[in-house]
Amino acid sequence: MVISNELIEKAKNFKILAPAGDWSSLRTAVKAGADSVYFGIADFNTRATASRNFQISDLKEISKYCKDNNVETCITVNTVMYNSDLDTMKKVINSVKDSGCDAVIVADIAALTYANEIGIQAYVSTQLSVSNIETVKFFSKYTNRIILARELTIEQVKEIVEQIKKENITGPNGKLVEIEIFGHGALCVAVSGRCSMSLYCYNSSANKGKCTQVCRRKYKVTDMETGKELVVDNNYMMSPKDLSTIGLLPEIIDSGAVILKLEGRGRPPEYVDTVVKCYKEAIQSIIDNTYSEKKISKWNERLGTVFNRGMSMGMYMGRHWDEWANGSGNQATKEKTLVGKVIHYFPKAKVAHIKIHGDIEIKEGEEYLITGERTGLVKGTFENMMLDTKSFTNVKQGDEFTIKIEEVVHKNDDIFVFRNRNNC
Repeated sequence: MVISNELIEKAKNFKILAPAGDWSSLRTAVKAGADSVYFGIADFNTRATASRNFQISDLKEISKYCKDNNVETCITVNTVMYNSDLDTMKKVINSVKDSGCDAVIVADIAALTYANEIGIQAYVSTQLSVSNIETVKFFSKYTNRIILARELTIEQVKEIVEQIKKENITGPNGKLVEIEIFGHGALCVAVSGRCSMSLYCYNSSANKGKCTQVCRRKYKVTDMETGKELVVDNNYMMSPKDLSTIGLLPEIIDSGAVILKLEGRGRPPEYVDTVVKCYKEAIQSIIDNTYSEKKISKWNERLGTVFNRGMSMGMYMGRHWDEWANGSGNQATKEKTLVGKVIHYFPKAKVAHIKIHGDIEIKEGEEYLITGERTGLVKGTFENMMLDTKSFTNVKQGDEFTIKIEEVVHKNDDIFVFRNRNNC
């Protein structure tokens, strides 16, 4: 695979924006190498029910932690705004500014204009479905960064970036408008995620962060004249495969987009860790000119171990619908099972004392995940399990033991065993 010097230079400035649904995922994203993180506040984001979310009171601590690690913070204020929401929206955006966080991601003109009024950076969400250069020109009066519609092809993205350069379209900061695109994670069947199906069926609006994902179910279609019925479940035609672009990175970087957004604020830390690390490694391999089909295969294998509904390149290569739709449910090749807690960590010896609570037997050599708000995610294998002078080759419910762990973990962190799924 030929990597040009121009592409290498572009890759050096290409950034990864990672999801953070809670403190564990946030710390995991930072440790995994994310350049920026995005997260929601209470009900003002489109993952209000899919993740635990942060509160306004968390913002200052988040801002400090991320600034200490040179990571940009983006807060999603990307729901539909009714009149009754405006006062609360302003309170949230005021708090973002006061906290020192970097930007808000907005999908409503009211939020966009208010952020401009008080001087907080606002990025235009994909839900505003920016798909052409004239719309870019309009929003450039208010934003330095636009997340393009997910329905565009790579060539359309490239054309928009080239026109931005040719026409010198700048944002409020005086620099060329930056283009961000989605790179990995769940896709919505609706245009740019603006779906009313959940609202219609259950009075629970996807655009208010409360999607019931009714599109991911089987449906029975009835002919109103004859009464004949047809069950529509093959390919789950309203449930698209997850987006995965790790094999498209050279084309994406060459398009001129400068930020790749990873979806997944409702996903656990091991998902965030795996996805961020794979994409960071892929970008670095382009810089090192070692990007290859063999590496792509390995990254895809790792990406397949965490939650996914199958993977596709979405619309970027102009794929047909039958290549985009998919069956239901999680197709991850591995799954985690909660088995116990960290009782204590001895930092000098780098040893963790663990107790197994779950009704399960764990064998030496199996993989573990440890997660916690202060820890993020730590991975390893159960090796050299001991208590005092007693050595274990397997442990079960009620057993306590110690293992060597180089990274710091904390009391009451959850510990999971990470195994191949039985149905894979």
